[in-house]
Amino acid sequence: MIIKTDVVIVGAGLSGLYAAHLLQQQGKTVSLLEARERVGGRLDNHQFNNGDLVDVGGQWIGPGHDGMYALLKKFGLGFYPLYDKGQHLLWLGKKARRYSGTIPKLNPVALIQLGWLMWRFDVMARTLDVNAPWRHKKAKQWDSLTLESWIRKNSVSKQARELFRITIGAVFAVECSEISLLHALIYAQSNKNLDYLISVTGGAQQDRIHGGSAGLCQQIADSLGESLHLNSKVSSIHWSNDGVNVKSNDREYEGKKIILAMPPNQLLRLGFSPALPGVKDQLWQHMPAGSCIKCVAQYATPFWRDNNLSGQVVSLQGDLPIRVTFDNTESGKTAGLLMGFIEGDHARHWGEKSEQERKQAVLESFATFFGEQALQPIDYVDRNWANEEFSRGCYSANPTPGTWTSLGQHLRTRVGPIHFAGTETAENYTGYMEGALNAAQRCVKEVT
Repeated sequence: MIIKTDVVIVGAGLSGLYAAHLLQQQGKTVSLLEARERVGGRLDNHQFNNGDLVDVGGQWIGPGHDGMYALLKKFGLGFYPLYDKGQHLLWLGKKARRYSGTIPKLNPVALIQLGWLMWRFDVMARTLDVNAPWRHKKAKQWDSLTLESWIRKNSVSKQARELFRITIGAVFAVECSEISLLHALIYAQSNKNLDYLISVTGGAQQDRIHGGSAGLCQQIADSLGESLHLNSKVSSIHWSNDGVNVKSNDREYEGKKIILAMPPNQLLRLGFSPALPGVKDQLWQHMPAGSCIKCVAQYATPFWRDNNLSGQVVSLQGDLPIRVTFDNTESGKTAGLLMGFIEGDHARHWGEKSEQERKQAVLESFATFFGEQALQPIDYVDRNWANEEFSRGCYSANPTPGTWTSLGQHLRTRVGPIHFAGTETAENYTGYMEGALNAAQRCVKEVT
C-alpha cells in the first residue's frame, strides 16, 4: 500500500507534531510516522494510582517561550508556576544550609569564585552568534577545551567548582568532561544566559502545564486525524531531488519533502538510499544524548512546605544519587510530589541497578534532605531515558569537543528534499520545548 502526501514527517515528538499541525493549516497533506505506540517523544506522562498525572520527561516553560504559551492557549490548556516559595537547601556533607534566591550561601571565597565563574561564562557566551558560532575568533580554542578544564583553570575553590559542575549537570545531564566549553556557551546563549537556565521564577523552570506536556502533544495529535501513524518504524528512505519514498511496516509513503524530527542518535538508525553526505553521519555520531533518570515520589501532602521549605535542594553529598530536587506538586492537587534528577555518571551507575535498589536510594536521598517522612511515599515512579528505545537518553544531544567547529555548520542544512527538525536544531531555546517549536517553524518555511 502506497500513501501519497505532500510532506512525510518522521517522529511525533513535539517538533514533528507541530510541523504537521502547521502544514495542515496551510492546506498541505501530511503523513506523520511514529515508531512508538504513543506521541510525545521525550515528553511523557505517568499516571499514579490515585489518578494524578506527572511529567516523566520534559516539563518546563518560562518567559520567552512565547510559542509554547500561544500553543497552550490555542488548545485550551492551562499552566501554573512551579512551587518556589520558602527556603531552599544547600546540602554540604552532613548538614544543610538554608538560602533564598538562585545562589546558595557559601563561605566568602567560594561565593566569590562561583560568582566569577558564572559572570565570566555569561560574558563569553554573549559574544557568540548562535546561528554561526564556529565563526567566532576563539571558537576553535573554546571547542578544544572541555568545560571541566575551563572550570579548573578559572577557580581555586573546590566548593565553587563542585557547585558549578552540579549546575551544568542539571542543565545538560552530562559530566563537564564530556562537553566542550564552546557547546556549553552556545547552549546558554541560545537560552538567554546561564542564570535563566537554572532559575525558577523568571527562568526556564518557571511554569508547568496542567495535564502535562504529553497532554499538549495528545491534543495536537488528535487534531491531525488520520495523518498520524503510530507503531510505524521507518526501515528505509529512498530519495532524489524529485521526492522521497519511505518504507514503514507494510506501507510506503511518497512525498515531495520529508522532515526528520528525531534526536541525532535516532537519525543514525535510518537507512538512506542514496547515503547522505558523510558529514551528516559524522555530525550525528558526535552528538550523544545526555544521561538522566527522572525520579518522582508522591506523598499524601507536600509536607516539606510545613517547614517553610521550597522543595528545592542542591546537594554536594557525593554518596547520594540525587543532587537536585524540586517540588513538582501540581497546582490544585492535594498530593505532594518531590522530583529529583540522577544525571551523568550517576545516571549510568544507578541505571544498572534494580528498580527497587534505585527507588530505595532515591527515597533515602529525599529523607536526608527532608526527614524520615520522605521514606513513606504513597506512590513512586522513575524513568531512565537511556533505556527508552527511541530516545536513548535525555534531555537533548550534546556535541563532543571539536564537533561544533568541524561539523556544526551542517546541523540544520537540508539534503535535497530532506529537512531536519527537533529541538537540537533550534537556533533559540535549544533543548527546550520552545526549541522544538522553533525548529518545526523553520522546517515548515523550508518545505513550503
